[in-house]
Amino acid sequence: MSSNEVSEAEAPDARTQEHGSPGTQPATPGTQPATPGTQTATPGTPRRRRLHPAWIVASVAFLALVGAAGFRAAPGVLMVPLQQEFGWSTTVLSAAVSINLVLFGLTAPFAAALMERFGIRAVTAVALVLIGAGSALTVLVSQSWQILLTWGLLIGLGTGSMALVFAATIANTWFARSRGLVIGILTAGSAAGQLVFLPFMAMLAQDPGWRQASLLIAAGALAVVPLVLKFLKNSPADVGVLPYGAEASVSDSEPGSAPPADADAVAVTAVTGSAAQPSGNAAVRALQVLKRASKVRTFWALVAGFAICGATTNGLIGTHFIPSAHDHGMPETTAAGLLAVVGIFDILGTIASGWLTDRFNPRILLAVYYQFRGIGLLVLPLLLSASVQPSMIVFVVIYGLDWVATVPPTAAICRKVFGADGSVVFGWVFAAHQLGAAAAALAAGAIRDATGQYTYAWFAAAAMCTIAAVISATMRKDAGKAQPAPVAAGAA
Repeated sequence: MSSNEVSEAEAPDARTQEHGSPGTQPATPGTQPATPGTQTATPGTPRRRRLHPAWIVASVAFLALVGAAGFRAAPGVLMVPLQQEFGWSTTVLSAAVSINLVLFGLTAPFAAALMERFGIRAVTAVALVLIGAGSALTVLVSQSWQILLTWGLLIGLGTGSMALVFAATIANTWFARSRGLVIGILTAGSAAGQLVFLPFMAMLAQDPGWRQASLLIAAGALAVVPLVLKFLKNSPADVGVLPYGAEASVSDSEPGSAPPADADAVAVTAVTGSAAQPSGNAAVRALQVLKRASKVRTFWALVAGFAICGATTNGLIGTHFIPSAHDHGMPETTAAGLLAVVGIFDILGTIASGWLTDRFNPRILLAVYYQFRGIGLLVLPLLLSASVQPSMIVFVVIYGLDWVATVPPTAAICRKVFGADGSVVFGWVFAAHQLGAAAAALAAGAIRDATGQYTYAWFAAAAMCTIAAVISATMRKDAGKAQPAPVAAGAA
């Protein structure tokens, strides 16, 4: 049968693909047939709808992020028990967290390139094994340098490969519509992991002990590996479908797809002379993308804002909230419960942020998120006490809604400005997020050791949030200044 005959036979059913409205996916010569059960062979026959494979992949990715998120809550819960058993200072343990956060960030862009080179499934499975191994080996530590190796090196490499760039890669690979919503849902997986693990770890850390809490984290990460190997497909082509909501030729003007390039996107092409071509070497690919992105002002605005984002979430609240609450007489389990509530509202806030990102200017959303976060940090020292007051509940709810609400708009800007390089660029922006987190975790520990309290750390973080809000609000103006340079004829 000729390709034209195939197109004519399949045309009636192509108009009723399950992932789009009528007419969204016309059949084209050479297009791979859909998986069995997705369409009938008789023209005009009502066809049975089924779940698009993209949603199955997104579900498994969500579970993988939950499994990888266990350690994200661990330092705050385990810091006090480790200090009590080994006598290590807050600065030493903060250094271990800082190494973890640095590797968490710096691994991300290379992980995105590795996923392009070797596939999402293989990289994700290896990352989960590293997290499980690092957490399990923590129970054997007896010297401070060993905690730097387990908490820092092994878990840092594993969580870095499962960083938020993983969510961006899944969304950009498998979805042509509702990408912001999908990134919001996947990002909320980290919050769900915190919600699932944190209260149990806090209880285990007290009775029977912190070693059992570490083993729980290891089990949570390793339990997801079989699901990843079986269900996390690398691309829509692996199962013979197009991305969710895509046509045979995706239009950039289609709602939910990548928006038309703005001034910075034009500038990127002007500077490089051509569209980016993926390199076979993942490290080279990541560094090439960094070189291109570093010539664009919007990239540096995103880097600055996201560094402050990391400092005020993972670096401060995630690492030092429980020790700070403990300083005010609050039981560790109570403080851990408050962070779990942050996780609950983070799920709601991040999904809502993804929905808003699909509909509103992401730069304005970022400015609002950062400013609200700064207000919360400014009043936090006044709210901490031995018992939970209503004002603390209000803080926890607001901070939870805002926790990683910054991720969907940041990823959207990366995709809009940098196009095919968007996922790797987001990896570099996320690296800045973790460098900011590492610096804040270490600095806050040093402030606590020097002054006996965290108050100055909270105030400094509030001021940084205001700076991030200003940077985000003026990002459009910066982008508009990037005038495309003339491109020489025949530029490579």
